[in-house]
Amino acid sequence: MESQKNISEFILLGLSYDQDIEVFCFVLFLFCYISILAGNFLILVSIRGSSLFHQPMYYFLTHLSCVDICYTSSVTPKLISDLLVGTKTISYNNCMLQVFTVHFFGAIEVFILTAMAFDRYVAICKPLHYMVIMNRTRCNLLILAAWAGGAVHSFPQLYMTIQLPFCGPNVIDHYFCDIFPLLKVACIDTYITGVLVAANSGMVTLVTFVVLFVSYVIILLTLRNHSAEGIHKALSTCGSHITVVVLFFGPSISSYLRPPNTYPEDKIFALFYTIIAPMFNPLIYTLRNMEMKNAIRKIWCQMLFSKKAHN
Repeated sequence: MESQKNISEFILLGLSYDQDIEVFCFVLFLFCYISILAGNFLILVSIRGSSLFHQPMYYFLTHLSCVDICYTSSVTPKLISDLLVGTKTISYNNCMLQVFTVHFFGAIEVFILTAMAFDRYVAICKPLHYMVIMNRTRCNLLILAAWAGGAVHSFPQLYMTIQLPFCGPNVIDHYFCDIFPLLKVACIDTYITGVLVAANSGMVTLVTFVVLFVSYVIILLTLRNHSAEGIHKALSTCGSHITVVVLFFGPSISSYLRPPNTYPEDKIFALFYTIIAPMFNPLIYTLRNMEMKNAIRKIWCQMLFSKKAHN
């Protein structure tokens, strides 16, 4: 099998053949990537520098921001570079690394979103026991479980991919290395591998989405017994989370919960869960959340005034 694996690099077709469209995409995705980095660093600094860090929801949010940065950085810098210089090649080793990192950090994000849904369920449905149930030890265990889940999901995906022989076409109709496009250029019948890959990715997205959906149905049913003020506050935090879940899971389910084929619209779906959703996460969690806005004002005003006093 190793002797068949004589391709040293792949060619990524990217998003378009039109140079004007590529220039527009370069400007757009450069802006998106800078926004992702700036927004998530803003969340990290604001939460770590305030008392919000000791609240479970914001503790999970800091981890989500870190994962968002790692997740989008596994794809977006390469895309921007390809759009800028016009050479859309990627080495075999870097391609396999990209397959692993996309699935690793993507799965961790899925599991952290699930942990955040559990946090909201406990806060609304069992408020008197919230601090006992969501203590720091349990929060750390949930984060550890998310990273372990990412590894359990991604290593089998990587193993199945590196077993494929690539000895003929090396042109991938995508802007990053993903498993379904790679199956299409492998030199063997990949039906069984494709089914296993689809089962792995599909089950992760489907099971976690069902868990999230059931959690929020229970939360919404429980809110009927709350006061108007309590309902408004709960919907404010839950609404942000639901928006993030829809942005991430909608395209992910469309891409992976299906037979292992490739379609032209796959690249559009992929843009949502690799770039668009991570870009909107900081906006959703800050603009819709009064505690976050107050923390940002406090931290950055303190930094500004301390800088002026020092000068």
